[in-house]
Amino acid sequence: MVRILWELREVDLDYADTKYGRTPLSWAAGNGHEGVVNMLLGLSSVNPDLADTLCGQTSLSRASENGHEGVVRMLLEREDVDPNHADSLYGRTPLSWAAANGNQGVVAALLRLEDVDANQPDTKYGQTPLSWAAENGHEETVKMLFEWAGADPDQADTFCGQTPLSWAAENGHEGVVKILLERQDVNPDRVDTKYGRTPLSWAAKHGHEGVVKMLLERDAVLPTMPGNKNQDPLSLALSGGHDGVVRILLERGDVDSAKPNHGGQASPTPSAGPTDESVEETQFRSPDPNTHATDFNSHSELVPATRDGRLTLLDPHHSISRPVDLGTSTHLPRRSRLLSIRPRKLFRRLRKSKARPNNH
Repeated sequence: MVRILWELREVDLDYADTKYGRTPLSWAAGNGHEGVVNMLLGLSSVNPDLADTLCGQTSLSRASENGHEGVVRMLLEREDVDPNHADSLYGRTPLSWAAANGNQGVVAALLRLEDVDANQPDTKYGQTPLSWAAENGHEETVKMLFEWAGADPDQADTFCGQTPLSWAAENGHEGVVKILLERQDVNPDRVDTKYGRTPLSWAAKHGHEGVVKMLLERDAVLPTMPGNKNQDPLSLALSGGHDGVVRILLERGDVDSAKPNHGGQASPTPSAGPTDESVEETQFRSPDPNTHATDFNSHSELVPATRDGRLTLLDPHHSISRPVDLGTSTHLPRRSRLLSIRPRKLFRRLRKSKARPNNH
């Protein structure tokens, strides 16, 4: 059909639509129609490197983003196609798009060109192709960028200041984290510039137990490093209700659950027995936990455990260092029992108890 229209000489094959500003070649390349692309590239009137008006992506960029290796190879054979063209919306190159989506064949085709810059960051987020690949968990693409192009493994983006390791840790990509930790030129405890969080903090915040374990095996990783809001990995794990991560951190000798953490919050220990992957039923080891200690946001130590539902709290006037079964704790005085109530009711009860004298 395309050839018939062209032979009629009634169609401008470089005409761009009014909504997206894309030419027929752009649409064909983006959808992987190799036959149509091949025919269009054979016409002298078709500009193979014309960018659309919506995002500023060329046909090569569209094909790279969607993983159409055959189309990419056709376009790269042309001398009038720029393999490093960055789009106008994000400033991302074809390699950036291909790496982010794990399109290994396209990445390989681009890296074979000597003039392709594997470390070129985009202009919106400042992430390199390696950073995008690590963030999205594409292990083989990460390896290719190292082995074929010598990509910088520790280059931080300009938006958040996160390294590839930080992005991989945040999203729980254990395979990528392992690859990066094997390199000597990667700082495993580097903090980002926006939140002041280490890779361990990001992994703890999102409950990625496997990543947390891998990072804690490195001597250079400090498990108590606080972020900009004075929240350390333990505090972040508690806030997210990640009981497994809390247990992993508390098993270490250098994370003291009896002391207030860097966020000004006393560190509780997970409840004994099966859990529902929350830190709801938590007891304090400290004989006199400070329920009024606050963190950077003026949150008391109760807040992390109460944000996501129910809470079990040991009364500060009674020291119990062992798990207590609510069903068998009725012999305790009323105010020495563990309270298992909704956060709002808990705070209301605490206010009432503060207003009246203590009769114990």
